[in-house]
Amino acid sequence: MILFTFFGSLIIAAVVAILFERWGITHNGYVMSILIALGAVIVLFFLRSLFHLRIGSPGIDAIIGSAAALILLPTEWAQRRRNRRR
Repeated sequence: MILFTFFGSLIIAAVVAILFERWGITHNGYVMSILIALGAVIVLFFLRSLFHLRIGSPGIDAIIGSAAALILLPTEWAQRRRNRRR
């Protein structure tokens, strides 16, 4: 059962990342957004399983965690800053 919730959380994170890119909330690119969201969900899943820290059900944790990571990690600004220095 735990394996099902883990892979389900990863799929939810990928869907949230794609939706954020499609709606124009982030401008990181699809692959980068998916990687950011997957990393956040993996961290939240391990916090949930190791320390019993929960926001809600695993699906709600995946949605909130991936959305928060996509909003909090402004990779577009870092890329622009690097391009200005050149």
